[in-house]
Amino acid sequence: MVRLLDFLNYLITLYIYVVFASVIMSWLIAFNVINQYNPFVRAIWQALLAVTEPLLRPIRRLLPYVGGVDFSPAILLLACIGVQYVIIGNLRDWLQ
Repeated sequence: MVRLLDFLNYLITLYIYVVFASVIMSWLIAFNVINQYNPFVRAIWQALLAVTEPLLRPIRRLLPYVGGVDFSPAILLLACIGVQYVIIGNLRDWLQ
């Protein structure tokens, strides 16, 4: 059971990196640093959106409009870190 919790912890860490990559890529696209019409960039962007949007969309619906600033990735990252340290950490300590 502890190995399963370690694997879940690893998956959440990997998802945190994907969310960071999505945020950084959205900034690069917004400031025209990278061309989103390039097929390779578009493929990476669509892959990142496919992985992150299912969890970001409900958070965006709950948040009020803040003038073009999207705080949903920050809330998602806090939730992931909270699950890692509070839930998985306590379950791991309880099982050992």
